[in-house]
Amino acid sequence: MQLLDLKQTDITQSLFYQEIKQEGRQEGRQEEAAALVLRLLTRRLGELSEQQVEQIRQLSVPQLESLGEALLDFMIMADLDDFLAGLG
Repeated sequence: MQLLDLKQTDITQSLFYQEIKQEGRQEGRQEEAAALVLRLLTRRLGELSEQQVEQIRQLSVPQLESLGEALLDFMIMADLDDFLAGLG
């Protein structure tokens, strides 16, 4: 039985590698979106609580996009809390 010759195998062409790469891109996109939304919220409303920050960091990209649009209408911290409560 011949073992897989890794020197001749391009792992970047494997499905597993492509899935991991895509997953990494998605995580990076989510982290960047969360960072942007957090900066905008802090500028708009002031310092956020650790609980709010953690909750926002757990949001999906579509949820972060919705929050990014909604925060333009936020006037007080309760607006953010109401938005986050509406997600759960």
